[in-house]
Amino acid sequence: MRRVYMILFLLVTGNVHLTTLFVLFLWLFILCHLRFSYISSHSSMLSVGGGSDTEVTWEDQQNINKFGRLNNRFHELEDEIKIAKETNDNLEDAGNELILTDEEVVRFQIGEVFAHVPKDEVESRIEQMKEVTSQKLEKLEEEKESVLAQMSELKKILYAKFNDSINLEED
Repeated sequence: MRRVYMILFLLVTGNVHLTTLFVLFLWLFILCHLRFSYISSHSSMLSVGGGSDTEVTWEDQQNINKFGRLNNRFHELEDEIKIAKETNDNLEDAGNELILTDEEVVRFQIGEVFAHVPKDEVESRIEQMKEVTSQKLEKLEEEKESVLAQMSELKKILYAKFNDSINLEED
């Protein structure tokens, strides 16, 4: 870093010839290029437990990235499944309460508004909503199983290459 400041000082004061300036810039360029090539050649190495180096290839990096995306999707699916189960339970409770009521006209929420709707129509709407929620829950469970299977395959591939150097388990 001092060399860069020295070059800048010489430029500002004007005490350097053009050829010397060219040589200094050429030297600075070569030095920076060598450092960059050394850093980039060693940044794709992963230290394995025994001290040897295992190279991380482009394909390995793609597998690691894919595992990360699948892991994020897995957590999103768990949250969506939890919400779908709660919704299904709430609809079941609403259906049970509707059975117990003696009124022929019931207040039913449509959007943000409560409307007076005949009891029979509310029962049919709740049943339709339960069916839709159950179907959505089944699709989410299937997708979750698919994601888990893909993650398992990627774990096998990555652990086979990197052994203990990579941690794909959650804490």
